[in-house]
Amino acid sequence: MEALGTRLARPLRALALVAAFLLALAGLLAWSAPAHAHDELIGSDPAAGSTAASLPAQLTLTFSGEIADDEGASVVEVTDAGGTALTGGTPTVRDNVLTQPLAGEASGAVKVLWKVVSSDGHPISGEFSFTVEGAPAPTPTETSTPTPTETAAPTETASPEPTPTVTDSVPSDSADTASGAVWPWVVFGIIGLGVVGAVVYLLVSRSRREKALAGDPSSPAPGAPRPGSEPPADH
Repeated sequence: MEALGTRLARPLRALALVAAFLLALAGLLAWSAPAHAHDELIGSDPAAGSTAASLPAQLTLTFSGEIADDEGASVVEVTDAGGTALTGGTPTVRDNVLTQPLAGEASGAVKVLWKVVSSDGHPISGEFSFTVEGAPAPTPTETSTPTPTETAAPTETASPEPTPTVTDSVPSDSADTASGAVWPWVVFGIIGLGVVGAVVYLLVSRSRREKALAGDPSSPAPGAPRPGSEPPADH
């Protein structure tokens, strides 16, 4: 009997060890199962990394399971490259789809931050970005330049020159002044003419006398007594 109990004890211990191992493995699997049961984002519109021609009217996020639709359970932030908010209201949840209205204009990279509550009650979050091309710059329209109209140059008209007025009469003051200035010259002229006439007369008389003496030898020498005249008295 004692040997039989010893033989049975060994298999029982082995079974106990196997059972303990299986229970431990089951507990480990049961503990890790909820972690793998969290919902996750499986798609979005616009998609992560995509390029849109313009900012859409709304952003949709699709998850692998239903998410909580309680007020404030879902939060979505959408900002442009400068940090300007582009959200246009509170998000709405229907089953596993979250819709966030957008507003404003954007150009360049747009960043999305989201946080929701999974169906197992655990919050999950993530982020992604997409690009907005923006509206193209308006093409400038060419405006025709008006052609300047040539205007006729103004014709220069000759202005009549003023005709000098000739006065017939000389003011009395000017006449008196002129006559007063002329009379001394008249007197000097008469005196000069008289002097010149006297000199000419003397020169002509002397020249005639010398010619007469040179042409008549019988003429007494100057200072000699003439015939019929008394001799000079002796002193």
